Amino acid sequence: MQKHQLYVNGEYIDSTGTEWIDIINPATEEVISQIPKGNEQDVDKAVEAAFQAQQAWELTPNIERGKIIRRLGDEIAKKRDIFIDLLQEEQGKDYELASGEVDLAIDYFHYMSEWARRIEGEILPSDRPNENIFIYKKPIGVVAGIIPWNFPVFILARKVATALVTGCTIVIKPSQQTPNTAMEFTKIIDAMNEIPAGVYNLVTGTGSEIGNALASHKKVQLITMTGSVQAGTKVMEAAAQNITKVNLELGGKAPAIVTQNADLDLAAEAITTSRLANGGQACTNAERLYVHESVADALTEKLVKAFESKVLGNPRENKDVEVGPLISQDRLETVESMVKQAVEQGAVVAAGGERPDFGSGFFYKPTILTNVSHDSDIIREEVFGPVLPITTFKTLDEAIEKANDTIYGLSSSIYTDDLNEAMRVVNEMKFGETYVNRENFEAVQGYHAGMRQSGLGGADGKHGMEDFLATQVVYMQYKNDKQ
Repeated sequence: MQKHQLYVNGEYIDSTGTEWIDIINPATEEVISQIPKGNEQDVDKAVEAAFQAQQAWELTPNIERGKIIRRLGDEIAKKRDIFIDLLQEEQGKDYELASGEVDLAIDYFHYMSEWARRIEGEILPSDRPNENIFIYKKPIGVVAGIIPWNFPVFILARKVATALVTGCTIVIKPSQQTPNTAMEFTKIIDAMNEIPAGVYNLVTGTGSEIGNALASHKKVQLITMTGSVQAGTKVMEAAAQNITKVNLELGGKAPAIVTQNADLDLAAEAITTSRLANGGQACTNAERLYVHESVADALTEKLVKAFESKVLGNPRENKDVEVGPLISQDRLETVESMVKQAVEQGAVVAAGGERPDFGSGFFYKPTILTNVSHDSDIIREEVFGPVLPITTFKTLDEAIEKANDTIYGLSSSIYTDDLNEAMRVVNEMKFGETYVNRENFEAVQGYHAGMRQSGLGGADGKHGMEDFLATQVVYMQYKNDKQ
């Protein structure tokens, strides 16, 4: 069993603390590695290293930074099978999703490398004679990146690639549940001589201690975190001490609306994918289904068949596995409790609703609940597990109103072959993303952002770089001998 180290200023170092955190394989419950339980002193070292490296990295020509970021993608590609295996082991993803996540991370580094020549400012006309107004876009400075456990490879790529291409240095805190893929990525960084010491740093530990220390650090200029609403609130509170900019992707409770004009086969397939991807442990997963009462029975029948056909198990032992374990015993017990409470509130279990008899691992059967009230807890609270509550509606107005009735505002979807219905929903839904007749998953060139308690700022594409850039306005006067 490997014991990992921190990575600070181009070197592997021991934590100043003495405690360790066990990393558990959620499919077997075995301890697979250990990470240091870092502390505030470790954070200080990492942030100081990033701060000292910032100016030289910022002055490195953009195209040179772009080449380095491109190579990072190439190097991950060389170790693709290693990353897939580590991801399955530490997080429990099925092979298709694990390989897809690694490939997306590779693509993300390649895509972001192309922005090296595309970060642009502006020239504005002045109200004064003999003056030009220049708007510069400059690196914001030291970035602290907090990585979640559910997509540890892709979201690391999202934060690291964007920080580096914009000229920022970064301190990464991987999840205390899925750090092994980040450790493998750090080996790539360490082997690349063209990345100066201090540009990339990694500190491990608990979210409460390391996350708070990063968010409250005076030399951190941007804290970018993907995680829960509760964790995001703590980050904002800590960042407020120094008025540090925050970029937060938090929870979601994505509604899916299926009208009487929908292709039910397409809807069933896409909603199944959207609900069960990563075992339902994604903030964009379809979390609640509103279906027109005239097609509710037909769609539910298709969904039950799809859910019950999914192969559940250890993805490292069987490539045919489509749904792996939940991340932890706590998550398993939470999902189980929420389903039990829903049944007590009147819901009917149409599929699943229990743990499989596997002997070990944090598994829960893909579950469908019908007869669910819009006001029930299972509709209003994020489940983060393979559970789909279904409720019905009579009119599109009712469906839109119920879909928008949430504290969250990340993803949403509509299934219909009626263009008028689709456009109404697109224009009236209050969510950062709306998917029409397809599963919920964003594109690297898009813009992944939420409303309300789903977060602040966003990621991906040209708009996703904005939070990593500071704006400087220069008023340039010059002499004109002709005047």
